[in-house]
Amino acid sequence: MIKEVIPIKEITNFQSRTDEFFPVAWYKKMLAENPVFFHEETNTWNVFQYDHVKQVLSNHETFSSAGNRTTIFVGTNNHKNQEKPSPINITNLDPPQHRKSRTLLAAAFTPRSLKEWEPRIRQIAAELVEDIKGNAVVDIVDALAAPFPSLVIADLFGVPVKDRYQFKSWVDILFQPFDRKRLDDIELQKKQAAQEYFQFLYPIVVQKRTNLTDDIISDLIRAEVDGDRFTDEEIVQATMVLLGAGVETTSHAIANSFYSLLYDDASLYKELRDNLELVPNAVEEMLRYRFHLSRRDRTVKQDNNLLGVDLKKGDVVIAWMSASNMDGNMFENPYSLNIHRPNNKKHLTFGNGPHFCLGAPLARMEMKIALETFLRKFPRIEPVEGFILEDCLTASATGQSLTNLPLKVYVN
Repeated sequence: MIKEVIPIKEITNFQSRTDEFFPVAWYKKMLAENPVFFHEETNTWNVFQYDHVKQVLSNHETFSSAGNRTTIFVGTNNHKNQEKPSPINITNLDPPQHRKSRTLLAAAFTPRSLKEWEPRIRQIAAELVEDIKGNAVVDIVDALAAPFPSLVIADLFGVPVKDRYQFKSWVDILFQPFDRKRLDDIELQKKQAAQEYFQFLYPIVVQKRTNLTDDIISDLIRAEVDGDRFTDEEIVQATMVLLGAGVETTSHAIANSFYSLLYDDASLYKELRDNLELVPNAVEEMLRYRFHLSRRDRTVKQDNNLLGVDLKKGDVVIAWMSASNMDGNMFENPYSLNIHRPNNKKHLTFGNGPHFCLGAPLARMEMKIALETFLRKFPRIEPVEGFILEDCLTASATGQSLTNLPLKVYVN
């Protein structure tokens, strides 16, 4: 089923890329003045407070993932209508149907797999950081944040990658945000990128059927729940779903973390350098404080007033997770960066409830390894004079993403 896409930009109405990159002023206003807000132009309810967001995400009996409208504009809309939902389309399913599909996909992210992957991920990070010259200016997006998740996911898929930006280029196209003015052009680009990706990966999946190895595609081939297995085509589609979690969002999070180390709190880099055991805490705080715009939509299944307003069956509610991460009722001094925050792991960046992000453990591991590896080599970093944030951003599914971020790195 092709859903109507809700134009998020009409709700936020940001005036600049910078405002969207870090929309603290808007979150502060909405949390204080409009915590449950009806937007007439898009016919949507919007919630921002932590408890409301968590309720909408976790209470699937009242707030459904199935519906005719969505805020998600990723991949392509050229799927044919099917008699039964595709097993990889877990974002549009509620329990109990959701359980089988999620279990099939979860075969790619077992704790055993993560433990086995860690040395491979560390090796990729080490090679990228080793290529960065000391006592020089480096674009951390180009050198680490963009290629690292792409190379990791390619390695974990068990596919050859000739160009380290090969996956990232497809992802950048497939995860372009909704833009009413450019809709036809964007959809054409997405269709072409999806075809290229399918032509690249499908033969690899077929070949792996008779030569299973230790990788995600082989795990998806092996996966079976209640007698159901993925077809080759569904495996290609599943990997496309995993690309979004494995490349786009992780690249965004790593780049934002370095931006924060340069411009939010310049003393934090030295503290982490001297205490690498603090890196996991820093990762969680970056996910809470510096990851925008994270949100999910749900469709009301039955009339209720659980959010303090009269909601009707069929209404769409948008839960703004990134805003809930700034809720002072949950996080003390929420508009400050604090890696020692005792409850920062309670952020809702990865969602909550049945649809909690499957790739969250991998994303956390990649962010941790990228920062640790970089910190070990470079004792000091500095911002580059003349950097203009507004000129270094581009629209993406995760809001505004950094296209480049220059910094000076020192080895002594």
